[in-house]
Amino acid sequence: MRFLGRSLTGLFLLATTLGLLALAGLQISSAFKARAERDSAKPSARERVFSANVIPYVAGREVPVLSVFGELAARRALDVRARTGGTVVDLAEGFETGGQVSKGQLLLRIDPSDFEAALKLAQTDLEQAIADGRDAKAALELARDDLENARAQADLRAAALKRQQDLVARRVGTEAAVENAALADAAAKQAVLSRRQSVITAKARVSTAAATLSRREIALDEARRRLNETQIYAEFAGTLSDVTALRGGVVTANEKLARIVDPSTLEVSFRLSTAQYTRLLDADGTLAKSPVTIRLETAGASLIATGKIARESANVGDGQTGRLIFATLDSATGFRPGDFVVVEVAEPPLDNVARLPASALGTQSTVLILGDGDRLEDAPVTLLRRQGDDILVRANGLNGREVVAERTPTLGAGIQVKPVRAGAMPEAPEMVTLAPEDQEKIRAFVASNTRMAEDAKARILKQVDAGKMPADSLARIKSRMGG
Repeated sequence: MRFLGRSLTGLFLLATTLGLLALAGLQISSAFKARAERDSAKPSARERVFSANVIPYVAGREVPVLSVFGELAARRALDVRARTGGTVVDLAEGFETGGQVSKGQLLLRIDPSDFEAALKLAQTDLEQAIADGRDAKAALELARDDLENARAQADLRAAALKRQQDLVARRVGTEAAVENAALADAAAKQAVLSRRQSVITAKARVSTAAATLSRREIALDEARRRLNETQIYAEFAGTLSDVTALRGGVVTANEKLARIVDPSTLEVSFRLSTAQYTRLLDADGTLAKSPVTIRLETAGASLIATGKIARESANVGDGQTGRLIFATLDSATGFRPGDFVVVEVAEPPLDNVARLPASALGTQSTVLILGDGDRLEDAPVTLLRRQGDDILVRANGLNGREVVAERTPTLGAGIQVKPVRAGAMPEAPEMVTLAPEDQEKIRAFVASNTRMAEDAKARILKQVDAGKMPADSLARIKSRMGG
């Protein structure tokens, strides 16, 4: 009996072992079969749809604006220079850098003592020259009277000689009397010559006195001018800059003491490339008087002024390119010479162009337009201008179509998109009701996920507890769960 019992126990153990081995083999075979079926199964792919901002392509007339940098300069400025040397004895109130002066205002005075003395000497010399002129004229009158007297005496001597000659001819007179009369006549004629020489000398003295008088008048005017030059006046109203003069300081002739700038008459100079310059030429090939706007950006504020193009530089300049343009400003309140500003120049208008964001243009000068079935298509365009963050383009057959405003690497021709239009209300996400078993699986997956942010976990668990989730969120979670 003991042998039979042991035999039955061994047989039972053998049968159990064989059964377990068969079960294990069946499990392994099932696992390999499931793996083979999973590997050979075709993946179920779903086309991904991206959102894209779209705007309408509207062609019309646009006015391009050139934006360059320029520098302000004063159209009217004057250096205040000392016309003569000396000590500064008086300065106007506010004669300092930034001070305001009015037209005709006395700015400073140089010590006039030496110039006043020179003026008095010039006046004295002039009075002496006037007196010498009077003496010369009086001497000329006397010389003329003396000449008349000598001529009268000569006439008498000539008549006496003629009488003696007549007496000798009638044999009444003597030869000695004739000789005496002839000698007297000769002496009278010599006296006339002497008096004529005196008249000529007197006339020369009068001319010399007149020349001396002219020189003295010139010297007096020069002394008066040099005295006036000790006072410096403002030729126009403006603002002082670069002031170097001090009360009591010694200045030299032609020394720069200050500079007067008229801030109300400013101009801006800016340089354009040759291509930009040609776009501003009119039909005659001359530079158009296009309007300009200057802008000075500061922290929290902006200064703006307007004007128009006035002229261009005659040459390009050493080491420069393009063209140097000058524009006058109508009113430049708050601006100062030397300001570095942004200059905006209005170009001639362009027709049949559209303004688009610069991000809409591709590297091949194409834009993406919305086609049938919300699929994107490539469309070629011609880039005409860049205007900051915008572009001006021209294309055929795109008017009224919708263009992708912002191109991304994921967008291209043939891609289906979900168009987002400006001003449109966002669509509410599609909600899906969760089954109880899906709730448990999602709750377990979210709780065990260590890479998910805590705020995202809380949001998803709240949706799971509510029993509803957005369809796209549910699809993402299931793809991560593997089913």
